[in-house]
Amino acid sequence: MLNNKVCFLGSELLLFPYYLNPSLSLKFHSLQFHRASCNLNPSAMSKLHLSSFLSCLILLPTLFFPYSLCDVGTAARYKAPYLPTACFGKDASEFPSNNMFGSAGEGIWDNGAACGRQYQVRCISAAAPRTCVPGQSIQIKIVDRAQSSVSRPSAKDTSMVLSTTAFQAIANASASLINIEFQQV
Repeated sequence: MLNNKVCFLGSELLLFPYYLNPSLSLKFHSLQFHRASCNLNPSAMSKLHLSSFLSCLILLPTLFFPYSLCDVGTAARYKAPYLPTACFGKDASEFPSNNMFGSAGEGIWDNGAACGRQYQVRCISAAAPRTCVPGQSIQIKIVDRAQSSVSRPSAKDTSMVLSTTAFQAIANASASLINIEFQQV
């Protein structure tokens, strides 16, 4: 492993800049940054040190942007009747009292493991402008499988199908399909 010392604001960090070796395979190396061993004179730096220093300057802004752990997909809506469900049969007590629930599309169904999962959902766009409710997100519970739900969804092959109440909380009721950002909580 290559262990280069490069000046960086007096902090010691571990970063993984990359470079191509002569055989064109991608290699990762760690760099340690120390103020004490700093030499900022570019003519005194080797090409590798200089390229490492420049790589760090380019990668530095990425440290300040939050990472998104959300998935992006689509959502449709469906209305009653909701029972029976693939998850809980005819047991209505499994439905949240606030009616914020949905059915899992095939991408998140996971052979029934999605049953009972909670998701944070936010509308990010739709075909028609101003469909999404700005800044609004909801938490839903998966209670069914979209493919086998009693009530047909407003659009097929979506990531999830939301109850009418849940859908209207984040989007205009006239829309049949929206693009969403969702994350399991």
